[in-house]
Amino acid sequence: MNGIRRGFTGIVCALVAPLLSATATGADLDAVLERGVLRHLGVPYANFVTGAGDGLDVELIRRFAEHLGVRYEYVRSSWPEVFGDLIGRRVRPRGTDVELLEPVPVRGDLIANGATMLPWREKIVAFSEPTFPSGVWVVARADAPLSPVAEGSSVQEDIRATRRLLGGTSVLAMKGTCLDPGLYRLHETGARVRLYTRSSNLNELVPAILAGEAQATLLDVPDALIALEKWPGQIKVLGPVTPLQYMGVAFPKDAPKLRQAFNTFLRRLKADGTYQAMVRRYYPTVFLYFSDFFATQQARPEDVASDGQAAQRG
Repeated sequence: MNGIRRGFTGIVCALVAPLLSATATGADLDAVLERGVLRHLGVPYANFVTGAGDGLDVELIRRFAEHLGVRYEYVRSSWPEVFGDLIGRRVRPRGTDVELLEPVPVRGDLIANGATMLPWREKIVAFSEPTFPSGVWVVARADAPLSPVAEGSSVQEDIRATRRLLGGTSVLAMKGTCLDPGLYRLHETGARVRLYTRSSNLNELVPAILAGEAQATLLDVPDALIALEKWPGQIKVLGPVTPLQYMGVAFPKDAPKLRQAFNTFLRRLKADGTYQAMVRRYYPTVFLYFSDFFATQQARPEDVASDGQAAQRG
């Protein structure tokens, strides 16, 4: 938790259930093994899915497919479409709730692209065990007349201090993502919220503020770490607007065996240090802030046993 504090991360509607029950995806472990292909839905984002054929989540799911004995297939999607591509219904987030719309084709078996476990998402998908720590920071241009908040005695104190900074400040955000201003009641701070609508690519937010479209932007921690390396001296972190959050791999709610197989696989990667080495390749600075999260964990005997059974089935 000390690392988290240093990094400022310390930072549907009632119809959802019946609609989901009527939308069977048939993508549980048996179906994947029979098909012989694991379809990885991904949105190019930060170093999770780079768009160039690599990334932390690309490598992770490739390894999982190999472990299952099936072929890996990447299916590119977008933030507005990716959850519909998994569950078979287009979705419309409404704060912490979500509305399910018309049916759409199911295009993948899981989502892995640095997806934050938000309340509305947890109503329609089942997340894996956490794969990456996160949170939302306010990042500003270096020349913005705003100073980073001094670290207080608690994360909540840091969040309150950050929110007090935002009165009258123009802040970029993006609806329907983890940077949706409605999730954090950003309008209540007096900030001049500007929605970025030119695309659904979160990687474009920092270039936009550097081009003068706003003084600051919301940014989740992994993207902020990359931005600080990519634009040194041009941006600064003002402070957090959320406590610690987590990212994970999203599965259909009717695919519990596939989700369990992945969780078991992930525990083994963490236990032998493989996952930490993967993270270090794509996010070397994250260990400065979240070393506790990535500490090597011991695999449980029952995990190893069930993992072996899954591999044999593949």
